[in-house]
Amino acid sequence: MVDNRIFLSLRNIAKSYPGVKALNNINIDINKGEILGVVGENGAGKSTLIKIITGAIQADKGEILIEGKPYISYSPHEALFDFGIIAIYQEFNLVSSLSITENIFLGREMEKNLFLDCRQMEKATRKILSDIGFSINPKRTIKELSVAEQQIVEIAKALSYDVKLLIMDEPTAPLMPNEVAQLFKLIDQLKSRGVSVIYISHRLEEALNICERIIVMRDGNLIKKLNTKETDRKELISLMVGRKLGQEYPSREGSHGDVLLSVRHVSTSLIRDICFDLHAGEIFGIAGLVGSGRTEIANAIFGIDRIHNGEIFLRNKKVKICNPLEAMRLEIGLIPEDRKRSGILGKMSVKQNISFSILPKLTNWFFINEQKENKVVDEFIDRLKIKTPDKDKQVQFLSGGNQQKVVLSKMLASDCEIIIFDEPTRGIDVGAKHEIYSLMNQLSNTGKGIIMISSDLPELLNMADRIMVMNSGCVKGFVEKENATQDYILDLASIEC
Repeated sequence: MVDNRIFLSLRNIAKSYPGVKALNNINIDINKGEILGVVGENGAGKSTLIKIITGAIQADKGEILIEGKPYISYSPHEALFDFGIIAIYQEFNLVSSLSITENIFLGREMEKNLFLDCRQMEKATRKILSDIGFSINPKRTIKELSVAEQQIVEIAKALSYDVKLLIMDEPTAPLMPNEVAQLFKLIDQLKSRGVSVIYISHRLEEALNICERIIVMRDGNLIKKLNTKETDRKELISLMVGRKLGQEYPSREGSHGDVLLSVRHVSTSLIRDICFDLHAGEIFGIAGLVGSGRTEIANAIFGIDRIHNGEIFLRNKKVKICNPLEAMRLEIGLIPEDRKRSGILGKMSVKQNISFSILPKLTNWFFINEQKENKVVDEFIDRLKIKTPDKDKQVQFLSGGNQQKVVLSKMLASDCEIIIFDEPTRGIDVGAKHEIYSLMNQLSNTGKGIIMISSDLPELLNMADRIMVMNSGCVKGFVEKENATQDYILDLASIEC
């Protein structure tokens, strides 16, 4: 007998790749109007699960029931237009050269008298953005937007369809708490309309807050199904990693040395009059809401954005940084916010990605010394616990967390004195987060200067020695670790320039 309350059921779903069992006999039901949480470490099988539900790949075994009707497989087009199944992926699917409006209506443009009705599409876009609590000019192109703003566009695009099941993969990763609250209001609205939501997140407090049930995955297996009211963060972490995890944030004992970096009255087209110092052995945090200018500070220091006014000093010596190559030569490194677009070379191997930034150190008479290269690559795969079948695997086929570790390895191999971490743990599981936090501590303890940009306030509060708070491209204040609270930082972040 068909249960009319259930929208989608997975029955004995299995999927394998060479050397990897991605999913092993998964059985899940999701009810109409239910918010179901899915948690697990990177490589647990969550992404494969999404792709099967959306029709992007076909399971090796099992069937999917949609409102009681069984399917072995279906296309992404059928999933979207016939079933109303839509996914917002962790890695965005936007055309960077097109505007927000053009992306939202791509392939289904509105027409009037055989011409595109641009005015009506812009009006519809503004309404969708307004409904989810954000105000962004729909004429702006995607390449002009921050990662957080791109996330908002992805959500708006999904909601422009007749959605019945919305899958959200790390939807709040680049968002600050007040923006997360707006998103949660939207999810509650969808629930009240009978829309089902699969909510995938490494931010376990969010899953516990918004979901009614949570399923835990590990190594392609469904470990446990839990009612949210009957579990807690500690149990979820233990089930995810298969062991008890120690202290989430490692303690910091390092002392600060001389000033490594001084930024004096720096302005670009997006930030203005930025001033701060970074000391040896310091983790310097930068906080702010969407569009506050956090990433733009990193871009200015690293030579991506042109500095119109102001000066940068390294160890009290004035420098001019015109491009990233110059920044690297001066031993400044950047782990970028958008790893897919700016961090990894997706079609190249793990080995090639890690060694790319240090090729001059690995060459003998224009030939790469493979013995040296393999030694360096093996060291970082082991040091950062990168999960890959082998070092010749293309990076695009690794999980998001392991891609991030490759980006980290590439930068660490360069042995930079100043390292900018822009959203270092975005889309990364609790176990991998702890490894990155420990690595940051190790680096600061050796005298490296670290700038940590993050929308995750708990990690800034626990990791940063000082926090600079931004809003609308300017500095609103500095907070010492002992005085830092989430409320105080959010108050500063909301003050207009």
